[in-house]
Amino acid sequence: MTLFRKLVGGLAAFALTAPAAADTLVDNVNGYTLRSDGRLQRFNGLVIDDHGRVKQTLTGRERRPERPRFRLDGRGRTLIPGLVDAHGHVMGLGMQALRLDLSDTRTLAEAQQRIAAYAAANPSPRWIVGRGWNQERWGLGRFPTAADLDSVVPGRPVYLERIDGHAGWANSVAMREAGVTAQTEAPAGGRIERAGRQPSGIFVDAAMDLVERAVPPPLPSMRDLALARAQEILLSNGLTSVADMGTSAEDWAVMRRAGDLGRLNVRILSYASGIDALLTVAGTGRTPWLYGHRLRMVGVKLYLDGALGSRGAWLKQPYRDAAGQRGLPLVTDTVLKNLMSRAAMDNFQVAVHAIGDAANALLLEAIEELSETYKGDRRWRIEHAQVVDPADLPRFARNGIIASMQPVHQASDWRMAEARMGRERLGGAYAWASMLRQRVPLAFGSDFPVESPNPFHGLAVAISRQDETWQPTGGWFPEQRLTLEQAFDAFTRTAAFASFAEDRIGTLEPGRMADFVFIDRDIFRTSDPREIRETRVLETWVGGQQAWARTTGTPTR
Repeated sequence: MTLFRKLVGGLAAFALTAPAAADTLVDNVNGYTLRSDGRLQRFNGLVIDDHGRVKQTLTGRERRPERPRFRLDGRGRTLIPGLVDAHGHVMGLGMQALRLDLSDTRTLAEAQQRIAAYAAANPSPRWIVGRGWNQERWGLGRFPTAADLDSVVPGRPVYLERIDGHAGWANSVAMREAGVTAQTEAPAGGRIERAGRQPSGIFVDAAMDLVERAVPPPLPSMRDLALARAQEILLSNGLTSVADMGTSAEDWAVMRRAGDLGRLNVRILSYASGIDALLTVAGTGRTPWLYGHRLRMVGVKLYLDGALGSRGAWLKQPYRDAAGQRGLPLVTDTVLKNLMSRAAMDNFQVAVHAIGDAANALLLEAIEELSETYKGDRRWRIEHAQVVDPADLPRFARNGIIASMQPVHQASDWRMAEARMGRERLGGAYAWASMLRQRVPLAFGSDFPVESPNPFHGLAVAISRQDETWQPTGGWFPEQRLTLEQAFDAFTRTAAFASFAEDRIGTLEPGRMADFVFIDRDIFRTSDPREIRETRVLETWVGGQQAWARTTGTPTR
């Protein structure tokens, strides 16, 4: 009997330690993940169960499954968790890939040439719609005008969003068809740029709707194609999960159609584009996870101000390069708190866009007040937290606030920020290290398609505080640089935490979804920002299944 008991006990112990025969084994890898405490952990093998979850990470000569259902030889390549973009616009990315894209133009003349060529190559639809222009990158010293568009496309309506999505550029035909005249007044939270009394063709923030309401909506087939294209771009950049900031009811329908057809490959954490869309889609609380943990509406995205590039960011003091202008609060403090309260009462997560120091201060005040009513784990999100008065930084550490920030914005904006505000007012700008010193959870994203979704660009900026030309020398406010491990955490573990998804994604700990990426170099061995920026994704796996490979797809942007 004693021998029998020993035998049974030994078999039970073996069953607990040996991976099951039906598991998938990814072996011979140079693996990295983060533990729950944020520390880096290495491994050389990964066991995945039949539900697409990580069962075990293996190190050294630890026992492997004897008869795995599938064995993948990693050939010594570097494997990391699937990256999480904490702030992007999925349908915007796909639409940009299908429409006129001016994001890489360097002069107004180059943009005009591209617009003219696009018009000639695309006689229909009649409206020419696109985005990506940036007068700062062009060195124009002014906003472009309707006349600049009329000179290349005089007979068709043209409407183009600025790179940040906070200003629109229309030609004369578009304004005429939208009914915009010299008598048209800007709505609250918006601004119409004028030449004398006449609208110049530029519409900022809430004023954009004056023209956008005349633009024909895209057909369902185009929306479906846009989502497919966006997913390809995201997967090719190693992104397996994204927080979609501003999902409309129409966007949600597109995502559901893809899920119904088994074509939803990226995990989308959705934040509705306002209270109406939130209640239409989710009703009385966060939706359940759908399609094998591929889709969930978590909360709502609200806007408090605009962007620096269009001088819509709301500042405490006037813009240095526009006397008397302080930017635009898009809603009053009362309206903001009412909207936040309406979402919070049904336990939706609240994410609010705040770029200027005045906007951030008001939002912090609103959170402080609402936290007295809405208790528990709320994870209030401040999106961008771009320019903060240093005196307000400690307030981020209260009430469970998430700082959702985008490193690439610092690289793109530092020259413009100094022109807009002066260096002396930017001590709390893009203040990542200050946030971590205050123990504020820091979630990183890219704000795609405003910037490239490539997370390796974001990692390089986070540790260097330099742009793609490695300027400024030594980094911009270099005391705000992060270590690579800190930046990697913000693009994985904390980005998942920021959307209440830390139990599923963000690491390769046992029980998490087996979302991982093979890359062409060991970024943790060099920690060189130039090497990191040049990193190429080789394969992207979601739920233990290959979703993209370099041989079958082309990385974009």
